[in-house]
This record gives sequence, structure tokens and C-alpha cells, in this order.
Amino acid sequence: MTTDLASTETAEADQSARAKVSVRGLWKVFGSNVPAELTPELVEESKSDLRERFGLVVGLRDVSFDVQASETFVVMGLSGSGKSTLVRTLLRLIEPTFGSIEVDGEDIVRLDDAQLTHYRQNKTAMVFQHFGLLPHRNVLENAAWGLEVKGVDKEERLERARAALEVVGLKGWEQSRPNTLSGGMQQRVGLARAMAVEPEVLLMDEPFSGLDPLIRRDMQNELIRLQQQERRTIIFITHDLNEALKLGDHIIIMRDGAVVQYGTSEDILSHPADPYVEEFVRDVRKSSVVTLRTLMQPLAANLSDDMTPKRAMDALSAQGEVAGFVTDRLKMYVGAVSFSSLAEANQRGDANIKKAFVDDVPALSEDMSVSAALPMTRRFTGALPLVDGAGGLAGQLRPAAVVEMMERESAEEAEETESTMTVGADA
Repeated sequence: MTTDLASTETAEADQSARAKVSVRGLWKVFGSNVPAELTPELVEESKSDLRERFGLVVGLRDVSFDVQASETFVVMGLSGSGKSTLVRTLLRLIEPTFGSIEVDGEDIVRLDDAQLTHYRQNKTAMVFQHFGLLPHRNVLENAAWGLEVKGVDKEERLERARAALEVVGLKGWEQSRPNTLSGGMQQRVGLARAMAVEPEVLLMDEPFSGLDPLIRRDMQNELIRLQQQERRTIIFITHDLNEALKLGDHIIIMRDGAVVQYGTSEDILSHPADPYVEEFVRDVRKSSVVTLRTLMQPLAANLSDDMTPKRAMDALSAQGEVAGFVTDRLKMYVGAVSFSSLAEANQRGDANIKKAFVDDVPALSEDMSVSAALPMTRRFTGALPLVDGAGGLAGQLRPAAVVEMMERESAEEAEETESTMTVGADA
């Protein structure tokens, strides 16, 4: 048991050491008599009891998590859950009571005023729900504002602001005033302003919650596109579960200042930690969130593009397969072959299998949702290739597995509907 505990602690320490942002034992307690150290009462008493007995309000309770470089990390919770308090402590706009916040191994809780200013200006940037644009300045000047605060000279800051505006799709709007833009465009200016300073960590505090549903969806898709292109470390705050599931590589769900669950979208949907989380995810269609990675199988045969057709046929035969997927020397996916296409290439005397590729086999992203993949897999019975974000061959997918999951979900929904109708009729 001691060995297992030591191994767990070592693994956690290794993960923390690799993290871009590492938060440990973070507390924020408001009140006039906040103790100087963590007391048993703080740890053991409920939030309501602490308020009634001691006049203390717990904003954060023993929050710990790691954010890896280049991921979108989502903090999700309802009003009063502590998520906005958390994001402000990450900038020390609110001073934490206990705990540590390490960015690249440096605890920002220990920074003095000058070091903190440097951290805010050079390591981070924040996008708020309310755009905070300067009405008397045009779009370009607003996008350059953060650089102006840093003291970057005018020519450079305008050049970087133009580049950021182009990235968010606002090229040509540089001279416009904020009040002439739609809400979505104004939020893009805010995003460009944050990106122009090239932050290592981008904090986003419910940036899309004030937008109408269609614009909000567009901005979510825009953020996904930008993240695929820019690969920044993003900490995103939201009260919307669907938004969290759509955007987050990892998610924490908060309640009463504490983290009640941490995991991927699929973890949270498949294994809710308690009834509170279970109620959150009850109406979410799992197939719209669960990715093909969950259904992925290992490759049946390893085929490379420098193989002869005969050697590839032997590799497929050894595994009892009639088709396979081919990679180059960097393990990037380059095409699919069938036993018959290889036989034809062998008969022609082709030196390698490149001329045996078949054209009608789509490569699917392992990050694609199951429901999105359904139309693309319906006409196939054999395995399909799954590729990662870099184009590498990650594994293969059995199309029947997609259909089976969709049918299972439909059956569960029908059963739940029938149960609800039965209860209603009995009442």
C-alpha cells in the first residue's frame, strides 16, 4: 500500500512538473477574521456553517489541477461555484488565502508587485465577457491597446495588432469604431487584443455568454479554429456545459468553491462523479461529444509506403485482413490499400505499394464526434483509418461500432421517454 501511494505521488509530481500551470491546495476565504493558516474548522465545516458561525465566506476550497501547454482547459460551474474567483486568483486580481499557483514552475503567489506586473504583461492576457473596448479608438487601436500598455513602440504594436486582427477574421475593419460592429465582431476585437501581446496563457472569463446563440456558436467554432492554428494554453471559464464539452481538452466542474470532477468530456459524460454532475449531463447526447478515439482499434497490420506489393499482401494475410492503411517513414497516413489492389500492383511489377492506393476510403479525425462520423461511415463495412491532429495514423475504426453506439443511445432515449410518460400517466 505504501509503494502504491508513493508511486501515485511520484506520478502526480511528474505531471505537475510538466504542466504549464499547476494549482495546488488553493483557497480563497473572505471575511474580517480569516485565520493565518489552514484550520480544522475551514477544512471540515460546510460553506454555510463557516458563514453562520465564523462570518467567513469560502470562495475557493482546496482547488488543485494541472493545465498542460497548448491545451484548452475549461472551468465550468453555475453562478456562485467559484469559477470567476478562481480565474481572478490566477492573475492575483484576487489574492489567494492559501495554496500555490505555479506557471512554468514559478509560484506567482510569491511575486512582488514589480514581478507581478511583469507576469501579467508578458505571460498572460485576459478576455472578458464584456468586451471593454475603448469607444473613442478604432478597431486597430483597440487591438494594439495591450501592447501600448507594455510600452511597445507604435510601429511594432500596430503591425502586431494588424496581424492579430487578420487571424480573427477582421482584416479590413481596422479603421472602424467599436459601436459600428456586431457583438461577435466586438468580441473578436477583444480576442485580437489579447492575442496581439502573444501571451503564454490566455484566460477567458465567460467571453461568449453575452452573445446570442448563433453568434456564440460561431465564436466557439472560431476559437477551435484559432486553437488548432495557434496552439496556445487557454483557461476558459463558462457556466454552459455544452460549451465546456465542445471546447475543453480537459474540464473541471466546480460547486461551492470546490472541484467536484476533473476529466475529459468523455470521462465526465461516461462516469459522472456524483448526482450533481449526473444531473448536469443527463440531457447531453453522448454521441455528439464522445469522439472516435473512444471507438478506435489498433491497426491490424503495419504497412509502409516503401513496401513491395507482395510484402504488404503477406502482412495482410498474416492478420487475416483484406485491406490496410499505409504510412510514410514519419508515420504519417498516406493512403489505403486492398488485397485486390495490391495483387494488381504485384502483377504489374510495381516496385512499391504507392500505385495500389484506393481512392474511396476517407481518413477520419480521431477527434471527430461519433454523431458527426455517422454519415461518413454508413456506406462502409470494412475498417476506416483514423488520423491524429498532425496527420499521423492513430488507429482504425470499425464503422459498425458507430452505428451500434447511435442505436444504443436512441434506445436509451426511447426508454427514458417511455418511463417519463408512464410516471406522468400514473400521476
